[in-house]
Amino acid sequence: MTTQLLNLSLLGNIVGIMHTYNDSLADVVKCDQVVQLYGRDYIYEELLGLRFKISTFSFFQTNSLGAEVLYSKVREYVGETKDRTIFDLYSGTGTIAQLLAPVASKVTGVEIVEEAVEAAKENAALNGLDNCVFIAGDVLKVIDSLTEKPDIIVLDPPRDGIHPKALDKIINFGVEKIVYISCKPTSLVRDLEVLQEKGYKVDKVCAVDMFPETVHVETVALLTRKNAVDYNVEIKIDL
Repeated sequence: MTTQLLNLSLLGNIVGIMHTYNDSLADVVKCDQVVQLYGRDYIYEELLGLRFKISTFSFFQTNSLGAEVLYSKVREYVGETKDRTIFDLYSGTGTIAQLLAPVASKVTGVEIVEEAVEAAKENAALNGLDNCVFIAGDVLKVIDSLTEKPDIIVLDPPRDGIHPKALDKIINFGVEKIVYISCKPTSLVRDLEVLQEKGYKVDKVCAVDMFPETVHVETVALLTRKNAVDYNVEIKIDL
């Protein structure tokens, strides 16, 4: 199989071939064993002018061109970041954090997957960013140890959304602006209901078709604290 793959006529070059074993019947990303058949166990990808090293288990969007649309929308919703402190919670390999860092005072990323955190640190160094801090741990627990008060919070949780207790702690920071990225509309709606009950309003929502010809979609929502009665919501779909 390795020889057949290497002999394919491709536009690019194969730099590594990994064989992942999964005996589970569940529809989950699960690895019982991984065997490196050829080359290296990582690749490099470029997004919006930054370079990222991606290893086997460090989360990274599979649709790179779609990811540029998604992250551009996130940057648009985050808005002015000069002299601002940003928390990127559920930060993965720190992609969003690093895209915001060049125009922010400081960005702190929190991610439970240690391999992803190490990749985030390596990528930040690769991109010459010294105002990013990445912490390995569960947001629910780590958030109690964060002494700085953020100006903006970016959320990009797993499909099941944010743990209710973690969401309460996030709300207690009282930031003026939250940008929430979700890959599961039902968990997003559940969390937005809580955020709206606790004093936030949904200003804008944008669906980005990251997975063409499937039922899946990424959604970006901009929330701001209610300073006045204003319930106008802008809804857009990017294809």
